[in-house]
Amino acid sequence: MSATTLTEEPDVTRLDEVEEPEFTALAQRHRRELHVHCYRMLGSFEDAEDAVQETMLRAWRRRETFEGRSTLRAWLYRIATNACLDLLAKRRPKAATGGEVTWLQPYPDALLDELPADGADEPEAVAVARETIELAYVAAVQHLAPRPRAVLVLRDVLGWPAKDVADLLGDSVNSVNSALQRARAGLREHLPAARQDWTDDTADDAATRDLVRRFTEASLAKDVDALAAMLRDDVRFAMPPTPGVHVGRDAVVADWVSDGFAELGELRAVPTAVNRQPAVAFYLWREGEGAFLPLTLDVLRVVDGEVAEVVIFHADQLERLGLPGRLPADAG
Repeated sequence: MSATTLTEEPDVTRLDEVEEPEFTALAQRHRRELHVHCYRMLGSFEDAEDAVQETMLRAWRRRETFEGRSTLRAWLYRIATNACLDLLAKRRPKAATGGEVTWLQPYPDALLDELPADGADEPEAVAVARETIELAYVAAVQHLAPRPRAVLVLRDVLGWPAKDVADLLGDSVNSVNSALQRARAGLREHLPAARQDWTDDTADDAATRDLVRRFTEASLAKDVDALAAMLRDDVRFAMPPTPGVHVGRDAVVADWVSDGFAELGELRAVPTAVNRQPAVAFYLWREGEGAFLPLTLDVLRVVDGEVAEVVIFHADQLERLGLPGRLPADAG
């Protein structure tokens, strides 16, 4: 699916007389961006899928309420935001005091590439879109209460006016502005210091690629000392859905050693990318299968030429990345 621009949205003023196939075609044009919006709100790819399904169902059932006073896109965002708030009210646990977000899941870059291209030539818009999808940002958002969370995403990520957010939430503009200030303060408490400001890191792409290559080679060799040398002093490590966040090079390395990393069997690696961050899928040799099978997905955040964060996901997250389910014995 190639990127499209939002300016191509057809002029829709009424939906109550639209047949279901036409309605579906109109709504599906916005599905990917709605999914990303729900993912930012919920932190889980699977929960976001549930929220988008519910959004499409509600939109069809309530199509007579759309009278063209806003764009179809804005109308769908309103429904999606409320679907997320309803889901959060029913089944979202609170982030643990240790800082972990155990329901956090990665978002494949290949799917992010399907997003509309509006703002693609504006550096600030590119930086905001990139950094507000990073795992560190998505995880930090999960610590906010649902309504301030919605205000933050709608105002700071989507750029909605305060009045539109107030209308969506049934609140006053003053309440929305107050909630936004609280949300920003809460976000700063959980967002890594190196991500307090949105910046464009594209100038460091070559250095980042080299660091990821060296990290991969050291991982394949199970060279703990080489890996430790690439970590920042304040590196963070998490492995959702396993509870626990380790902070600091010594603590992270100690956890890897105690977890038996150095004793793992033969590994192979496949580079990939999620959340606009470099990632490496690792495969472990399984003698009984005669193949290398998925082991983990390691996602890196790189700051100033060092690894600032490592988030390791279980093998069950590899399938949606389009990666192979097994590698042959002769895989290099």
